[in-house]
Parts: sequence; C-alpha cells; structure tokens
Amino acid sequence: MRIAVVNNFYPPRVGGSAHLSESLAKGYAAAGHDVLVLTAEHAEVPSEQKVDGIRVVRLPGFRLPETRLAVNFDIAFTSRPSLPGRVKQLLNEFQPDVIHQHGQFFDLTWVSGLWARRNKVPTLLSVHTRLQSPSKLYQGVFNVLDATLVAPFMRRYRPTYVVMDVQMREYIERKYRKGIAGMVPIPVGVDPTWVRGGDPKLMREKHGLGDDPLILSTGHVIPLRDRLALVEALPRVLAAIPNAKLVVVGGIYYDAFLRRARELGVDGAVITTGAVPKSEIPHYLAAATVESHDVQGYGFGTASLESMAAGVPVVAAVREDNFPDIRLVDRGNVHLVPKDSPAELADRLIETITEPAESREIARNGAELVDTYFSMDAVIAKHLDTLTALSRESALLARASTALSRESAVDARQVK
Repeated sequence: MRIAVVNNFYPPRVGGSAHLSESLAKGYAAAGHDVLVLTAEHAEVPSEQKVDGIRVVRLPGFRLPETRLAVNFDIAFTSRPSLPGRVKQLLNEFQPDVIHQHGQFFDLTWVSGLWARRNKVPTLLSVHTRLQSPSKLYQGVFNVLDATLVAPFMRRYRPTYVVMDVQMREYIERKYRKGIAGMVPIPVGVDPTWVRGGDPKLMREKHGLGDDPLILSTGHVIPLRDRLALVEALPRVLAAIPNAKLVVVGGIYYDAFLRRARELGVDGAVITTGAVPKSEIPHYLAAATVESHDVQGYGFGTASLESMAAGVPVVAAVREDNFPDIRLVDRGNVHLVPKDSPAELADRLIETITEPAESREIARNGAELVDTYFSMDAVIAKHLDTLTALSRESALLARASTALSRESAVDARQVK
C-alpha cells in the first residue's frame, strides 16, 4: 500500500501524538509499505528528508503563542493560501491508497481530507485530544470551535475514526456524529522497552532525594492534568509519610498547583523539573515509588501506560472499561480512585508506599498488561489491518463504479 501519514505534530516536536505517528509510520515502512509523511516545518530539521525509508515533507507554518486557551505546547499550523495547492501536488504525485490522519482540528487534516473526498481515497483519523477544559469559559469556546469549525469538515469527508478509549468514542459520537464513516477500537501504542532499565540513583542524587518515597507525576501540566488533586492530597500523605516527595516531570503550562501547594504549606515536598530529555524518563521511573497524574477523569494516557510498562504502580482516576475489550482491574493491575477526590487519592498513595509487596505485584501485572495489549507491534498490526481493509473496500467500490459506468455506456449505445 501507499500510505500518507498526516500530522501537524511530528518529531522533533514532542508529545504523544508526534511519537505515535512516527512509530506508526516507521512500522508501516518496515512492513514493506510506501510511506509519505506531511507535517509542519520545524527549525531543527530540513523541509524534506528521507528517514528510515519514509519521505517526510515539512510544510511552511507558524506557531501559536502560548496562551491559556492554547494549553498545549509548540502548536504549529500550516494555513496559508498555497497550502491546498501544495498538498494537492504532493498527494497527486504520491497517489496514496489510504490516508492516516492525526488530530481533528489541524489544517493539514482538513486539507488532506478534502483531497481524499475528491479523489475517493479512504481516510483513517486518530483523534488524540478532546477539545475539553475544566474552565466553563474555555469549554464554551471549545464547544463553538468544535461545532462551527471542526465538525463541518468532518461531515464533508467522513473519516473512519480510531477509537482509543471509551471516552474518546463518546466524544466522537457526540461531537461529530454526522461525520462518521466508521469507528475502529485501537488503543494507544507504547514501546515498553525504552522505559525499562533506568538507573534510580541518577535522579535521586540529582534532586537530593536519598531514600525518600517518590510520588512521580509525568507529563506536561495543563488544565486537563493540573496536579491540583495531587497537591491537595499531600497534607494527608505527609501526615502519614513525612519524607514523601512529589516530583512533577514535564513542562508547566498551568501553574495553579504550585500556588495551591504554597497555600497548603506543602511546597517543600514538591519538586518540578520542567521538560526533560526523553532519555531521562527511564531514570525517573526507576526511582519512582508510585506514579500518578491522570486523576481528573479525562482518560488514561500514554505516560500512564509507560509508567506501568516500567513496572511502577500507577494510581489513576479512570474507568475499568476505559479501553474497549481491555479491562483495568483495581488493585489487580492498577490503582483506581474517584476523580478529583484528594482524600481517597491520598489514602491510595499511602497504601502503595506502605505496602510494597502488594505494590510490586500490581506493578508486575500492569507491565504484563501493557506488553500484551499496548505494545507498538500489536498496535501497528491493528492499524495495518484497518488500513488494508479500508483500501480494499475502496478498490472494490471503485471497480464496481467503473463496471456500472461501462454498463450504462453500453445501454446508452444500444438505445441509440
């Protein structure tokens, strides 16, 4: 197959969407398929290059300024008058059998989707981010953007959606219900191997932690993962375990948790690192006693799965049926707590620290779960099965349409 991968985010940009699209593109190429990646330009790399058998074309773009509304980081768009023509040229030359898009609110998704509609090429769309915010004002803005900007494009070319979890399925059904050609359950993929084998001494020495219990919280701090519940759980945790430390590893794009820590007088137990090189993450995970950041009920992300893969017990506010056909089991392979419940969160953090034997067993089960269902090999295989089915279905429809046109032409000649 000829597969076009479209994502405004692509390494060296960081983030789950960027790394997943790169891993999938490499997996498609390794399986013998021709792969073209369309993404936004980045100052650190050429506008076009061949990497691991993949042609990567980076289109001129601009970066949104960091604001409370643009809560993510390094958000790049490629919109300019020349964009549709350039995308048309690239896709016409490549002639993809199928397009795998990432992100429903990016200009490259919309432009490639409209090209696909005109050229009758099937599209698979992975929705990585729900336009949601705990702020009523921003949620209102997001609702308007979804209804007036995103949904109309979805209705025009009607992609098949990758459903990564049940919350995403419900979101897609609610927001884009008239723009759905189909939905396929495929969980987010992670590489379990890269997070393993870290040296716990490196990060403990770096931050002067000694043997203190380490509550690790990985991932960038944004309103949907604001760490407020963790900070509000700290007084109860510290009353039971005075030397516990909360280490937040990631860029801070929303700092309400730091202000709250000062108000509660627990800021001395909070350590922030900012964004760190990917190579340091295994060392933080090796040093962690427990990991927790998905505690607002917005799902179970890549960073949580990577923590499980590393053999770290994870505490999260997530449903047991969060993943279709894959069950999370409280105190079986993960610790599940109610969302935004600092007291129950604190009690479970205390439990993971004070009952190490039980925590090790849960961590082992969590790592096994990730190896079985969330490894990149398993996820790439599911994506390829889906892309193959979409391509074959499109080819069959094209042949049927051609045959019908020929029959109509013959009938017209006979009438004459």
